[in-house]
Amino acid sequence: MPEVNMINTAGENIDTVDLSDDIFAEEINEHVVHKVVTAQLAARRQGTASTKERPEVAGGGRKPWRQKGTGRARHGSIRSPIWVGGGVTFGPKPRSYEKKVNKKTKKLALRSVLSAKLQEDELIILDELEFEKPCTRDAKSLLEDLGMDEKKLLFILPEKDENTYLSFRNIPSARTLVLDALNTYDLLDNEMIVMPEAALSRLEEVVFCG
Repeated sequence: MPEVNMINTAGENIDTVDLSDDIFAEEINEHVVHKVVTAQLAARRQGTASTKERPEVAGGGRKPWRQKGTGRARHGSIRSPIWVGGGVTFGPKPRSYEKKVNKKTKKLALRSVLSAKLQEDELIILDELEFEKPCTRDAKSLLEDLGMDEKKLLFILPEKDENTYLSFRNIPSARTLVLDALNTYDLLDNEMIVMPEAALSRLEEVVFCG
């Protein structure tokens, strides 16, 4: 069973925590992780790009010049795609870039990334994470005490906590994420994952189907 040190907000080791084999000893499946991250990034695309095709461009009802006798190439409309200001051939139209990924695949990707984070010593378990009121200064002090003030961190919260969120909001290198919104991309996009013990106890609900 994998173990990790639990530290307090002063950065001191106070205990060891046994981690679940089912979550943190998963065989890392790079293919599944890539599939899920690709789908996540695709879903973020707006898909609103749009161009006008030839029938949609205004004007061009009259032939620009007669068919023969001018010495110029024949044209039937100034809205032809080869004219400046004409219609666009095979241009983008509004569409959805969403890719279907089933729930089991998403959960497997989460377990793979969490296992990789543990293997690479990029997982920190805190005994608690609470702010009496929003305070960026206290949040910066916490990062310094943890020795992580120069790293990109993701704090995983067991539930929505406005004080914690507001405390870290103005720190570019740190962000918070509620456990229910845990996803593969955000785990990969940060150097360190910081999780209070309260979130760790609920983790199994999130990374398993059903």
